Amino acid sequence: MIVPVILAGGSGTRLWPLSRELFPKQLINVENAHTMLQNTLLRLDGVEGISSPIIVCNEAHRFMTAEQLRQIKIEPEAIVLEPVGKNTAPAIAIAALKAMEQKNDPILLILPADHVIGNIPQFQSVIKTGYEYAQKDKLITFGIVPDSPEIGYGYIKKGDLLDTNTGASGIDSFVEKPDLETAKKYVDSGMYCWNSGMFMFKASVIIRELEKHAADLLTPCRDSIAAGIQDLDFLRLDKDIFSRILSDSIDYAVMEKTLNGIVIPFNGGWSDLGSFDALWQTGDKDENLNVIKGDVLLHDVKESYIYSESSLVTAVGIEKFVIVETKDAVLVCPRDRVQDVKKIVLQLKDQSRNESVNHRKVYRPWGSYETIDIESRFQVKRITVTPGAKLSLQKHFHRAEHWVVVSGTAIIIRGEEKVLLKEDESTYIPLGTLHRLENPGKIPLELIEVQSGSYLGEDDIVRFDDVYGRKEEK
Repeated sequence: MIVPVILAGGSGTRLWPLSRELFPKQLINVENAHTMLQNTLLRLDGVEGISSPIIVCNEAHRFMTAEQLRQIKIEPEAIVLEPVGKNTAPAIAIAALKAMEQKNDPILLILPADHVIGNIPQFQSVIKTGYEYAQKDKLITFGIVPDSPEIGYGYIKKGDLLDTNTGASGIDSFVEKPDLETAKKYVDSGMYCWNSGMFMFKASVIIRELEKHAADLLTPCRDSIAAGIQDLDFLRLDKDIFSRILSDSIDYAVMEKTLNGIVIPFNGGWSDLGSFDALWQTGDKDENLNVIKGDVLLHDVKESYIYSESSLVTAVGIEKFVIVETKDAVLVCPRDRVQDVKKIVLQLKDQSRNESVNHRKVYRPWGSYETIDIESRFQVKRITVTPGAKLSLQKHFHRAEHWVVVSGTAIIIRGEEKVLLKEDESTYIPLGTLHRLENPGKIPLELIEVQSGSYLGEDDIVRFDDVYGRKEEK
């Protein structure tokens, strides 16, 4: 049996403004109609012996992750919530320990949730090869056959050749991201692969190797599961214990030290979409080698990536550029400088700007809201509540709210009252009044909310009851 372990805890800062802290790249659809997380699971369809996945994600992304699995009709074995990011070694350790609780020593297929793979049949073929070696207690990493001297990836130096048909080899060493000249030498030698971050091994084998090489990491992982709680569909790890775990990658913790490692080369159109240049490399290009998304008009533009979310974007006389427009931000940079986008994100965080955290449209377990207008003492939002969903029973100390239903039906709790509102009807929630909003219908509930008051922050919420287990904002 193969248990996919999907590592979905990244932030994707180099894809800002598409990717945000609370809406990272694995949860957006940059490749096709499905998100990257969904594509990661869908490309396993047809793999023999595949079972329900274990998802490891950030606590803040839990409801979006669960909803995206529901959309593609996948029931996970578990959704494990990391209270803080601690790199891949603790995440894989937690998944292996959890898998051993529920299965009889399955083989784990470790997949980051933010990869693009063009040749899916070939990908499934290397999984089959990896499975054969994993059954022999080997630890498999899938190395990408490089087609260019890439400086944004780590490399794996191959050891002795084990199989001429599959190209499986021992592992000589793992190498950090090189400079360009060194990367050229690696590619020319034919002895190196890009480090994909995809692995395969028995749960018992990786636990044994962690006990041997990283016991100080494995023990608190066990403790954080034992002290964790089941919260709805999620396993919530103990925050105090997990926060003390050493942050480490599985490469450093195990793969560089084990004597049983094998690298299997894969040459099937792989990318981790870590930058806008990668999006350009993998995207469908027009006659001028431009990748265009959305409402875009160009004149004399070549080899560029242009993305429009909400407005007409035009460009004249540029070459090898990236232009990305969202409802609240615009990015312009040369394609060869896209690795520096993360420096802009650092500046946004230093200034405590919300553009690093959220899009203008913010997703909640009950639906979403989008800010339409905001000034010092008022804010206008469009609120969408999914059928059957309800917001928490709550109140605010600093703002009043006016609600106008524009589509669907709403049940409103307002103090001691319970009101049914239909299209074109409205209500007023005075400051400090206990209230709740619910959609009892079969279509999405759409309403316009006008907030007024001295403070309009999202942390002005005290929750008294919540079906999603959330506490008041801090």
